[in-house]
Amino acid sequence: MKIFKKMVAIEPTKLLPEWDEKLKALAEETVFYEDIPADTATVIERIGDADCVMLSFTSSIDKEALEACPNIRYIGICASLYAPENANVDIRYAEEKGIVVTGVRDYGDEGVKEYAISELVRLLQGRGPAMWKEEPMELTDVKVGIVGMGTVGSLLARTMDFFGMDVNYYSRTRKPDIEKELTMTYLPLDELLGKVDIVITCLNKNVVLLDKAAFQTFGNGKILMNVSIAPSHEVPALKEWLEHGDNYAFSDTEAGLGAEVIGLPNVFAGKTNAGLTSMAKVRLAQKVIGNIETFQAKN
Repeated sequence: MKIFKKMVAIEPTKLLPEWDEKLKALAEETVFYEDIPADTATVIERIGDADCVMLSFTSSIDKEALEACPNIRYIGICASLYAPENANVDIRYAEEKGIVVTGVRDYGDEGVKEYAISELVRLLQGRGPAMWKEEPMELTDVKVGIVGMGTVGSLLARTMDFFGMDVNYYSRTRKPDIEKELTMTYLPLDELLGKVDIVITCLNKNVVLLDKAAFQTFGNGKILMNVSIAPSHEVPALKEWLEHGDNYAFSDTEAGLGAEVIGLPNVFAGKTNAGLTSMAKVRLAQKVIGNIETFQAKN
């Protein structure tokens, strides 16, 4: 059944091709772009008279675009959506215009925990281009601090606990259930930075917690891993911290650290998102289409 008159994906959806085809079957007319729009004017041009717009996490739809495209009824974000303030769509203004905006959650977490363990083991045991200490180390008893205890953070906490690490965390809200489950320690951010050897940030997009003072508190001979889709730190502060020489920074994507530090010998950034495995893309697509079916049922 055709739910929309015209569906436009303003950028690659990050779904597998067969799922893009299933999306296209939901509209009378479809246009799926294969590149990322350069600016708002391009976004507006691409949307045009569409009543359904799809996008991933690399582009944005702001108030200007929403005002310029009055036919929009539905916007589907093919990526995580946790709160309006962290979204790449002006959700509050969309709601004022009667536009439904949906996103998904919890589709790519398994790949993230595998990435984190893989990279840490390679560094601690010296199985890649660098080794953290003079002798190979296990994960056992190494002090790790997880910043952000949402779905990904809690999954990492359980994984790190399984490998015998000393798990500590900071979050906007305490999580007594998981503290009890793992005997995990909650610490204010400054105390956590001063205690642990490894920090893993699991924060929403546009949430930046680590500045120059934070890196000074963290100290040297340490490891930072960011599994968020954007920097959780001030990039110049990270660069200065890395210049000490015995600190390491990891992210599954270059965007997670910032272009200014890519290429440094103690920076390891991937080309692909750890949460976008083929299995995760199937889970993502199922939830994206499920959101549209829910929209149809309500309208």
